[in-house]
Amino acid sequence: MVRILLADDHKIIAEGLRSLLEKNPSFVVVGHAADGRAAVRLAAELSPDLVIMDISMPGLNGFEATRQILGANPRTKVIALSMHNDGHYIAAALKAGAMGYLLKESAFEELAAALRTVMAGQSYLSASIADLVIKDYIRHLEKQGTDAFSVLNPREREVLQSLSEGLSTKEIAARLKVSIKTVETYRGQVMNKLNIHSVAELTKYAIREGITSL
Repeated sequence: MVRILLADDHKIIAEGLRSLLEKNPSFVVVGHAADGRAAVRLAAELSPDLVIMDISMPGLNGFEATRQILGANPRTKVIALSMHNDGHYIAAALKAGAMGYLLKESAFEELAAALRTVMAGQSYLSASIADLVIKDYIRHLEKQGTDAFSVLNPREREVLQSLSEGLSTKEIAARLKVSIKTVETYRGQVMNKLNIHSVAELTKYAIREGITSL
């Protein structure tokens, strides 16, 4: 049975959630906190398996309450519940340690699915939120401009992969049908663009970026 602490400053929402959750024999609500400080205190007293956390609460917001709860007991799971579908709110909740993020407009069936997913040790985002997070992440990568596919041209990526696979300059030249001097030029360009100056570090980078595998 999953022991749940509700943290929401709107009593009607908390009572509605309690009523719905307790219709399922797998869930039991062990307490309700009307603000962030109360949530931290009750989490310490009751040791719930999971906290459903409203991120907008007086006194201590849900982000800070989540950090404090998880700092005291990392085994507790937190699902953020919010009316905001803004990427900044989602990122802040996940950064604080929440394993799930749901909008208050979500159907109860989705909340139940989120609870089961998070208790199984996996993260849960509703479909609309997941799409927003992915788009924000892609925009971040494009703005950052440090991944291999935005920094290096196709030939430089080929050289990087060959280097990371342990090929010598002569072997790379034969593979790409270019001169050894050309390969050396490409290698220098790769190192300069990535600000990496050893083959070992280039190999780590290539694996991390998915250009090659172990």
